[in-house]
Amino acid sequence: MASPAAPSPSLSLYQTSLFHPQTSLVTWLKPPSSSALFRRKPTKRLLPPISAASSSSSSTSLSLTEKPTTVHFHGNLIETFESHDSFAGAIKGAAFTENPVERNELSATRRLFTQDPPWISALFLKGLTKMTVKIERKDIDKRKFDSLRRRQVKEETEAWERMVEEYRDLEKEMCEKSLAPNLPYVKHMFLGWFQPLKEVIEREQRLQKNKSKKVRAAYAPHIELLPADKMAVIVMHKMMGLVMSGHEDGCIQVVQAAVSIGIAIEHEVRIHNFLKRTRKNNAGDSQEELKDKQLLRKRVNSLIRRKRIIDALKVVKSEGIKPWGRATQAKLGSRLLELLMETAYVQPPLTQSGDSIPEFRPAFRHKFKTVTKYPGSKLVRRYGVIECDSLLLAGLDKSAKHMLIPYVPMLVPPKRWRGYDKGGYLFLPSYIMRTHGSKKQQDALKDISSKTAHRVFEALDTLGNTKWRVNRKILDVVERLWADGGNIAGLVNREDVPIPEKPSSEDPEELQSWKWSVRKAKKTNRERHSLRCDVELKLSVARKMKDEEGFYYPHNLDFRGRAYPMHPHLNHLSSDLCRGTLEFAEGRPLGKSGLYWLKIHLANLYAGGVEKLSHEGRLAFVENHLDDIMDSAENAIHGRRWWLKAEDPFQCLAACVVLAQALKSPSPYSVISHLPIHQDGSCNGLQHYAALGRDSFEAAAVNLVAGEKPADVYSEISLRVHEIMKKDSSKDPESNPTAALAKILINQVDRKLVKQTVMTSVYGVTYVGAREQIKRRLEEKGVITDERMLFSAACYSAKVTLAALGEIFEAARAIMSWLGDCAKIIATDNHPVRWTTPLGLPVVQPYCRSERHLIRTSLQVLALQREGNTVDVRKQRTAFPPNFVHSLDGTHMMMTAVACREAGLNFAGVHDSYWTHACDVDTMNRILREKFVELYSTPILEDLLQSFQESYPNLVFPPVPKRGGFDLKEVLKSQYFFN
Repeated sequence: MASPAAPSPSLSLYQTSLFHPQTSLVTWLKPPSSSALFRRKPTKRLLPPISAASSSSSSTSLSLTEKPTTVHFHGNLIETFESHDSFAGAIKGAAFTENPVERNELSATRRLFTQDPPWISALFLKGLTKMTVKIERKDIDKRKFDSLRRRQVKEETEAWERMVEEYRDLEKEMCEKSLAPNLPYVKHMFLGWFQPLKEVIEREQRLQKNKSKKVRAAYAPHIELLPADKMAVIVMHKMMGLVMSGHEDGCIQVVQAAVSIGIAIEHEVRIHNFLKRTRKNNAGDSQEELKDKQLLRKRVNSLIRRKRIIDALKVVKSEGIKPWGRATQAKLGSRLLELLMETAYVQPPLTQSGDSIPEFRPAFRHKFKTVTKYPGSKLVRRYGVIECDSLLLAGLDKSAKHMLIPYVPMLVPPKRWRGYDKGGYLFLPSYIMRTHGSKKQQDALKDISSKTAHRVFEALDTLGNTKWRVNRKILDVVERLWADGGNIAGLVNREDVPIPEKPSSEDPEELQSWKWSVRKAKKTNRERHSLRCDVELKLSVARKMKDEEGFYYPHNLDFRGRAYPMHPHLNHLSSDLCRGTLEFAEGRPLGKSGLYWLKIHLANLYAGGVEKLSHEGRLAFVENHLDDIMDSAENAIHGRRWWLKAEDPFQCLAACVVLAQALKSPSPYSVISHLPIHQDGSCNGLQHYAALGRDSFEAAAVNLVAGEKPADVYSEISLRVHEIMKKDSSKDPESNPTAALAKILINQVDRKLVKQTVMTSVYGVTYVGAREQIKRRLEEKGVITDERMLFSAACYSAKVTLAALGEIFEAARAIMSWLGDCAKIIATDNHPVRWTTPLGLPVVQPYCRSERHLIRTSLQVLALQREGNTVDVRKQRTAFPPNFVHSLDGTHMMMTAVACREAGLNFAGVHDSYWTHACDVDTMNRILREKFVELYSTPILEDLLQSFQESYPNLVFPPVPKRGGFDLKEVLKSQYFFN
């Protein structure tokens, strides 16, 4: 964008005279007349970045060309001065200060001191210096961006290539030194597998190439599309990534593994082919091939230089290959899995005598597993799995940091979204929606125009352009606690639970109890292993990004229209660990309101009931714990550790650090803060239902109405549950079996027991789901230890909680029932439920009865599930109410994101939690309330019914439930609506 400048009229003359080689010294000693000054035609300039004003504009203006250039104004200015010896000798005095960032480039050029000609004012020099610095800064920013972009392209396109080079170098080192290098556990295994796997893949490639087309395997055309070494690395890393993130009893389903490997190979083939075509010429290329390569390179480079990235990618795609499809991916993946099993071995520790033969075992084994649909069921399912050796799993969680992680945060802003597959990462496949193979949803999105969904694209671009960085202070604390064994601040214990020893007794009850305890210990260890891998993956990304000035998260949508970062590990939607170690890259002064909101934010993060106090009560809590806050900030590990008592300890610690910094500063309001401050909805699903139904009582219960302190719907429900149980406990136990359960539970009912069920009730939680949620809370309390009694108590509590919900939120229940009824009518006619969000995003529920598609592979016959033509009526009905509300909360968040960007705010969103800088919270609060009122001022349910009637004219739908009389504008005055 052109940088405006308004220097004095002398600038045009100074510019043209200064750089005109024929200008005589006399010209500089006399000021020109004003008429000559304005009549003078611009001469040829040496500086591309500077353009004289057009003939139609005044010569007093000076504009910069929009496109940044690599020519340096300051450098050319000095070179021009030095090339005119007469001028340089005659003029002495004033200094042109050097930009320190360009010191290296200009080190060979000495500083120049010139004396002003009498007619040049100080104002002119000030204006010229400002212009010089501005152009230099723009030029530096351009070079910096180009450098980061090159790194990003390499990160996306050359990751597997670098990994291959690493294994080659390690092999070379091993051969030269005749010993194995000291490597981490997983890399040591990979090094042992790499060469044998590479060789068998090469053998398979030669074998298939030499066969005639009639007898070649189905995967033959695809196995030769990559070099064997790169294919070997992808197979090893993908398989171990699956083992780390999702194994069950050390087993991975063959279908999952084969398709994952096939997808990874296909992605890399696309990038490999493009790079192969556009890299330097190969010795064997013909003249025609060389010419084609050169033309393609020029075309792509030209488009990239002109910032036409989308057009450049179209060239890449047009030169690429057609999508493979699941069958092709599964067949190739199965064969590569088979080759991995043939070559990958593990060796137990050497405990035998030195002259005995070392034992080697296969790292992976193929077997079939039989499982029942549910306990006690006669229906069984048999499927193939890859079983990992126990030695392979041992210590694997400590090696997750050495795994290659795709889709890491971006060093440059993501591409703007322009369509279904146009946006996000520069080269990695990016899709605007996670459709999970739903062809109906994909077709709906591919047909959408940019004009229709431009607000959705704009919102995703806004979220993707928020710049983040790693909070190093918090990361250091996390690393130290993790190194000490975890099991603190929400970190998982790094040690396994010991497996109980078998009792010597033959008593059946004792043996049964031992089996139960062994099963429970193994389950706990599997969970810990998975959580340890997860922590390591998150920390590995944080370590990688901690020295970056900033990075970005491309966002896309789930099928309901909720936004998510595409990077899966270290992101702000994840755990407290991730949120605590991330902060905005841009810092802003706290200001008076920022200091206020920082204290509120700290109290909210501490939680434990504090977040339900009024704002004044939360401020008082912080003031009463200032000593603890200062101690936490200054001595997080060895101090009193007050921050560890918080519900979100790492985020609380981050807030303590910023608050301590502000309070110690002589000017607290001017302290720069990078901390995101959260404003969360109060049971946001019910807030949306209350706005749809306009019921005044329900609106007040979820803070749509102003109050002296926040209303707590969870406490309201828990009180009603307590009343029902108290009434039941007074009944005769013989005629009412629930009376005994009510007596046991009456003292255990609290806000926490019912919170999750209430929160998820609006999202379609079933009785079974509610039972499991409450059962977990009762287990945590530890009052009921008998398994059967615990199950019965959970069943009873779930029924009472759902009944209490129905009593209090009648209007919400009526709307949920209406939505479900409409969905049932549509689904019964064998149509998936479709609707369009207020922002123009088409949504199609993907619930169809899946069809089995059998694929015969070299390993086994794989049964791939694919979308059938018959819709699942039950799922369509039960899922529609929560999915519809999710699409509305996603709409509200995206509307708020765009409005915040237009107001100059940094914004991040986590569904019903909105984040910005402390100094901007007041502005964001106003915007999010205005957007909520704007959203629900439209007839959403009426529009939905009309769209159903137009789409299915032969079907009859029930009328929209009656609305209450609540005035939506009350939301604008409610300080606890989001707080």
